[in-house]
Amino acid sequence: MRDINFKATAYFEAVARLGTVSRAAEELSVSPSAVSQQIRLLEGQLGVKLFRREKRRLILTIDGDRLFQTTTQAFGALRNARSAIARQRELRGVTFRVSPSFGVRWLGPRIAGFAAENPDWHIRVDATPDFTAFETEAIDFDLRYGIGPWAGLTENCLMRDLVLPLCSPDYQAATNPEHAIEERLVEARLIDSVKVLYRWDIWLAANRVEIANLNYPFRFDRSSMSIEMAKQGGGVALDSALLCLPELESGELVPFAPEIPVVEFPAYWFVCPARHLNRRIVSRFSEWIGEKATTHEAAVRKVLKSLGCRIQSTKGAEMLLGSSATPSE
Repeated sequence: MRDINFKATAYFEAVARLGTVSRAAEELSVSPSAVSQQIRLLEGQLGVKLFRREKRRLILTIDGDRLFQTTTQAFGALRNARSAIARQRELRGVTFRVSPSFGVRWLGPRIAGFAAENPDWHIRVDATPDFTAFETEAIDFDLRYGIGPWAGLTENCLMRDLVLPLCSPDYQAATNPEHAIEERLVEARLIDSVKVLYRWDIWLAANRVEIANLNYPFRFDRSSMSIEMAKQGGGVALDSALLCLPELESGELVPFAPEIPVVEFPAYWFVCPARHLNRRIVSRFSEWIGEKATTHEAAVRKVLKSLGCRIQSTKGAEMLLGSSATPSE
């Protein structure tokens, strides 16, 4: 049997759904005679009657009802798809990835501001440590935590990380200030953020601190959890001051050893293929987050200075930390 005529089937579905030829013709923007002709063509092709007329009403036959049950589902799905496509065309959006702790502690409290400035856009955020494969994934850009460069991509350093040992005031007060830093660290409960770039072993080696049996009573795969544990008095977290400015300002967290310089290195990046910046929303977000990041880093530096900390530029930190090809925190 030849393939069923799509146009005739569409006309049949409209008549069966709406109940009359005239209403179907109005929906289809054709004449009633054109609808009737297509119904006759379909009946001739199928070799069955699809309707019978009773007192000026069209009633589906058994064969007509069987065909209608199938076609109404198919055309309903097509109508829904067409509406969804039309809505998607009207609804503009941006999709990006962000490292989890940066997303929760830094971006989360600010993203509503961007949304308020751009109310016509919908925003999807994928919080994951995995970097985007831009050639195969429908992602506009990454807010990456790592050390570049990333081949073939445009990258803009948003903030240089500022890393130091942090703890609660009560925890710090319980340590003996007369002891050397090595002794205090040997006695301390070290909180390990296992996915950060600058971990305890690197920090200890850089500061020439030797701990014979280095161990971590607490290990977390997110900085947000390590920072919270330190804030609750659970120990000392070696982590980013950029992620805990509110706690530093309120005094909930303090530097464990202010005399040791804060480690500084480029760590937070806006990354995407150059062509993606041609999208207005991507370019706008890049400018917006760049301004917010600059303001935030300046505020963190000011607070650290007020706490007696000295920031040490570590130009060799990238070599110490190694390649950033593997996604991290």
